[in-house]
Amino acid sequence: MIRGVHHIGMNVRDMDRMVRFYREAFGFEPVDEGFSWADEPVMDLIVDVPGSASKGVMMRSGTCFIELFQYSAPEPESTRPLRPNDRGYTHFCVDVTDIESDIEHLKKCGMSFNDREFVDVGHVKTLYGYDPEGNVIEVQQVVATDTGMRLEDLTPAV
Repeated sequence: MIRGVHHIGMNVRDMDRMVRFYREAFGFEPVDEGFSWADEPVMDLIVDVPGSASKGVMMRSGTCFIELFQYSAPEPESTRPLRPNDRGYTHFCVDVTDIESDIEHLKKCGMSFNDREFVDVGHVKTLYGYDPEGNVIEVQQVVATDTGMRLEDLTPAV
């Protein structure tokens, strides 16, 4: 039985900077001391990348986990961050309670929004921005109470 999404994995170039960013911006905290591997065939099998070497850390904020990886091998095919219209996982979304002040907080933590303001589409206020390495993060505030999208209306899974 699928119980729900456990975590979002993300490759980063500078682990220390990105751990600091996700801690300061969104309140994520590492759940352990992190991990690393190199020359481990079982890890190559798990991640489906022959000759892989990486360090990583699992972080948690509330019921959401993110797993950051910093690979040292092999070299990536592209270092360009994905855009919202590219194939593959392109963003994750954080739910906020006061989008105006929360965007200001995120800017101070290093997020950029390309000089754009959030868009109010009626039931939700939303804006896509970029973490310090260019990964896309959607910031949203659900304002309508009858959409079924408000996190505070969800019953946690047991």
